Amino acid sequence: MAFGTLAIAGEDTRKSLADLAYERLRDRLLMLDIKPGDLLNDDQLAKDLEIGRTPVREALKRLELDRLVITYPRRGTFATRVEVTDLAFISEIRAQLEPLAAARAARVASPATRQHLRDVMQAVEAFDVSAASVVETLRLDASVHQGIYAAAANPHLEDVLIRYDNLATRIWCMVLDRLPNLEHHVREHLDLLRAVIDGDEEKAAELARVHVSGFEQAVRQALFAA
Repeated sequence: MAFGTLAIAGEDTRKSLADLAYERLRDRLLMLDIKPGDLLNDDQLAKDLEIGRTPVREALKRLELDRLVITYPRRGTFATRVEVTDLAFISEIRAQLEPLAAARAARVASPATRQHLRDVMQAVEAFDVSAASVVETLRLDASVHQGIYAAAANPHLEDVLIRYDNLATRIWCMVLDRLPNLEHHVREHLDLLRAVIDGDEEKAAELARVHVSGFEQAVRQALFAA
């Protein structure tokens, strides 16, 4: 998979080398190009990314905070493993915080931010799930969720939710080819976005809660059907 596939914010020219290394390694981890349990060699990663070892090491430290990698003394740094229990833990947190972010976004989003969410909604409406690549689908999903997180205008909440949305995305990639109704998952973003844009806090919170619950159920069904 090409590097930098999922990044949606800003241009590479505006980012530090450490930020670029972080985004590219994060995307490889989320897309399972780097598989759970794989050893990460910073020299090889630096060559692959054509970035120096220092930015790569800084990126790996950030990824460890994100729980995407783990470092063992005298053994090295590894991609974290994905367990079924992780799904329940991640969903438990998202079920509390996603509705909070959606309701807050409905309440405080500026006119410019609401217009941005309208643009995202139009992109979802025009999206052809059957013809889209995995990368395109994940990028669209990220644009919806990160758009709502940013609209909530609470940077601490946004940071936490991006971290757990990334972990959820990694699990999603494990079962993406086994999900029976990906079209429904994509389209249900429309009502959520509309509720936020319209300023309907209660509806936005409920739809966010349903979305997280539906995600967990769909992934569980795919995992246990395998």
